[in-house]
Amino acid sequence: MKYILIISILCLPSVLPAQQLHGDIYGGLANYSGDLQGKRYTFNHSGAMVGLGISYDINNKFTVRGVATYLNVGADDKYNTTATGVTFRNLNFKTHIQEAQLALEYNFFDLTERSFTPYLFAGVAAFHFQPYSYDTLGNKVLLRPLSTEGEGLAAYPDRKPYNTKQLAIPFGGGVKFALSDRILLGVEISLRKLFTDYLDDVSKNYVDSAILLAERGPTAVEFAYRGNEIHGAPGYPAAGSQRGNPKNKDWYYTTGIRISYLFGSGNSGTDGRGKKGNHLGCPIRVY
Repeated sequence: MKYILIISILCLPSVLPAQQLHGDIYGGLANYSGDLQGKRYTFNHSGAMVGLGISYDINNKFTVRGVATYLNVGADDKYNTTATGVTFRNLNFKTHIQEAQLALEYNFFDLTERSFTPYLFAGVAAFHFQPYSYDTLGNKVLLRPLSTEGEGLAAYPDRKPYNTKQLAIPFGGGVKFALSDRILLGVEISLRKLFTDYLDDVSKNYVDSAILLAERGPTAVEFAYRGNEIHGAPGYPAAGSQRGNPKNKDWYYTTGIRISYLFGSGNSGTDGRGKKGNHLGCPIRVY
């Protein structure tokens, strides 16, 4: 699915009329919401987000857009001050996310008549992630192969290894401003509803440390519970103790800007209905 979306995005310029086609550049901040983050929406511990895309004006109100995005998210229990006791868990993660997204956008105002418009959008996305952390010596360690919650172990047949390639539902909104005949500037917030609770490698309960040690080794036990790295923290929790909350799926979201460049003839002419552009020379659409 991810590759189909990427190919579709790359092929759009060759099949769509240039007068309605925009090249888009995205940039901003990325964040995560889940078991290791105490706030639903925050700028704390933000990672970078960049993206390239194509958008096509179906008419004066609707735009279809495709974008390929690269972003970084992460979180750390030691910064989570809103959840009781989790600092003793001392878990943390980071992940790079590669995403391909296709969405439909609704513009409240006609940009041939106004110099700005609020907009909303929603669509479908495919993304890849791979959570990791660092040991006490600073070595990078991938978390999924460790089966920190028993995924893939014979003793826990109901816990299958989670898939690092997933689908998501992106949605959000923003405001676009016409800076010139060809250039639009957008400020937007984009959220992704996920169907996995393992973006952060945390979801359910602690497994038996002896079983985990026998099946995956001491590194798996070390990263399943890291409270012993904090002075005075208790030992490894009893099997079945709560580690995460499976009822609340993980999310990630971005906050940033979008710069769109109109290909084609700009404002030299009308929109096909005898209607000229506004005084700023906002994008002229040909239907």
